[in-house]
Amino acid sequence: MTAGPAAAPLAELERLHDVALAEIMAGRLRTAGIAATLFDAGFAGLLGGGLPGIRLMVPAADLRAARALLSAPGSDQPMHKD
Repeated sequence: MTAGPAAAPLAELERLHDVALAEIMAGRLRTAGIAATLFDAGFAGLLGGGLPGIRLMVPAADLRAARALLSAPGSDQPMHKD
């Protein structure tokens, strides 16, 4: 068996503690054509909000566009400021 092409590296866009909000944000990104993946969502749901948080991941090449989309005026949930 041969390995397929390497997957694009992912970058953490946001760390959330609300499963529903994480799903909404991922859905907004996917609708805009940005592949969004949630890491640790199942684990966070079991812990009732999740201690480590749900990691919203996007391809590293799309990180800037994803931040801009979720920070845009009229966005339901602006990005958290660090």
